[in-house]
Formats: sequence, C-alpha cells, structure tokens
Amino acid sequence: MIKRMPISQRAKPETRDGEREGFVVMGIDPGTNLMGYSVVKIVDNNPVVVVMGVITLGKFGDPYQKLAHIFERLTALIKEYKPAEMALEAPFYGTNVQSMLKLGRAQGVAMAAALAQNVDVFEYAPTRVKQAIAGNGRASKEQVAALLGRLLGVDTPDKLDATDALAVALCHHYTQSSPTATRCTTKSSWQTFINQNPNKIIK
Repeated sequence: MIKRMPISQRAKPETRDGEREGFVVMGIDPGTNLMGYSVVKIVDNNPVVVVMGVITLGKFGDPYQKLAHIFERLTALIKEYKPAEMALEAPFYGTNVQSMLKLGRAQGVAMAAALAQNVDVFEYAPTRVKQAIAGNGRASKEQVAALLGRLLGVDTPDKLDATDALAVALCHHYTQSSPTATRCTTKSSWQTFINQNPNKIIK
C-alpha cells in the first residue's frame, strides 16, 4: 500500500507574495507511442527548462510492456529531478474507444509513478494549456512550440510531444503562481471540456 504524507507535512519550497521559488514541476503529455516529458524549475520566479524529451513506446509490441516502461522511466526521472508536482494534459475525448482506453491507461500509470514518489498530480484540459501559452485555446501545436521557444529562450525539439509536455508544466506554473487564478484540476478540466463540446456527450 502506498502511504502519502499529508501535504501540510511535506517539505516544500517557501513561498512569498505568490512566488514558488525553487519549485520543480514535471509536465507530461500522455501517449501510447510517444510520451512527452519536461522538467521546469522556478528560479527568481521565472520558469527555467531543466530537461525535456520523449519516452519512445512504439518498439514495444505488448501493451503491458509499454505501461511497465512508462512507470520505470518516469520513476527514474522523478528520482533524478525530484519534482514537487506533476502536471498532465487530460486526455481528449475521441471517437475511437480503444485508443481512449489505451491513452487512459498510459495516463494512469504516469499518475501512479508520481503518486508512488509522493508527488502531487494535477490535470489540465488541452484548451486551457493552449490558452495559457498562446492566449488561444485553438492554437496549433506548432504555434505553441514556437511561442515556448521565444518565452523560455530554448531550442524546441522537433517532436511536439516534448513541447506539449513543456506547455503543460508552464500552464501549471502560471495557474499556481497567480493569486487570482482558478485551480485547473481534473474536475474543472472535464467540466470545461463538456461546456465547450456538448455534442461529445452521449446521453
């Protein structure tokens, strides 16, 4: 059984005036063939990219081997970079039920890897992430990647899964560091999706 220390007892960086100095956040873009990840550290109240990349899963023919590899790689990354929080992009409803099931499993394993290491987990709707970075919930992945490169002064990789993960981490930082922001967790993420996509709801 996994025992989690109450949030109030965990060692967290001290905050001042809404700052999260020294905080380390991991961003995850869930996927069944490619899973993007990023690690961002808050330095002088500014996000600094520590690492970003992609976990390649296409080489595994067995779906359970994919899940095991996700857990092992994320556990190793968490132990190496010691994030206090993990932010994930919530899966987007599609018409392919099997694809959604596989994606949900991959996301669940990513969550389990974080929770097993006492890392808090947050979810953000795709439109909220794009809104936070580009000011437009319908921005393309390419637009978001280009903006991230300019905002953070880094060369963004060709694989957009990595920049998607970076966008989630940055969205989380903006949300949590703003005293007027509304916390964007699972409940609000799915409610936003439902409000914006009523035709996707099967009654």
